[in-house]
Amino acid sequence: MDLGSGKSGCSHYRRGCKIRAPCCDEIFYCRHCHNEAKNSLEIHLRDRHEIPRHEIKKVICTLCSTEQDVQQYCSNCGVCMAKYFCAKCNFFDNDLTKNQYHCDGCGICRTGGQENFFHCFKCGCCYSNSLKQSHHCVERAMHHNCPVCFEYLFDSTKDVSVLPCGHTIHLECLKEMRGHCQFSCPVCSRSVCDMSGVWQKLDEEVAAIPMPEIYQNKMVWILCNDCGMRSNIHFHILAHKCPGCSSYNTRQTRSGPSACSRV
Repeated sequence: MDLGSGKSGCSHYRRGCKIRAPCCDEIFYCRHCHNEAKNSLEIHLRDRHEIPRHEIKKVICTLCSTEQDVQQYCSNCGVCMAKYFCAKCNFFDNDLTKNQYHCDGCGICRTGGQENFFHCFKCGCCYSNSLKQSHHCVERAMHHNCPVCFEYLFDSTKDVSVLPCGHTIHLECLKEMRGHCQFSCPVCSRSVCDMSGVWQKLDEEVAAIPMPEIYQNKMVWILCNDCGMRSNIHFHILAHKCPGCSSYNTRQTRSGPSACSRV
């Protein structure tokens, strides 16, 4: 028997079983249901916790309510509890359109089709094949919270974007940032997209606003957030341009070295 075409399950997954949480011995449809319930504001801070997914030992068939060891087919009624089943991370899902696959490097199941992703062992996560030759490696880049919403990125069900600097962020959080005219990485401040058009407009605005004579010889030290160069340049009230990469994504520093350098 197969429940694959059914709609049993929760808002996270379609499946024909529930899980018994090894941490609190309660029954939930999936680990996300557990984590949402056990980390809600109604739960005392000392009692909040997340389920250790690899320690799940028991599942309950939703058709005959039989509790049993983790397996794809019910030991009592024989129903297939999920078309996709991974015994390594105790994962069930009937929606095969996600193209699930298990990544041994990540230690969990991913979606999108194994042929479309590669595992970067330095970053510690699967990335799209389109980034294989171009992504900037940051050690365990995905094993952090999103710098905007603070949700843990590694096993998040939301789409994650890899920035040019190598840091990671939820795609929807990145779009929210851009909607508020924020175009630099919240972690390292490097530009997250091609800003050459903006820098060209700033060139025109700086040229159109000459500094008063009292400021024309004033020099300041700046640090470029994009290329890391430290420079001693003429002060301007509007913005300071990096002489190395022509970026205006710079910040003024109190002092600097005797010569230009890069960090």
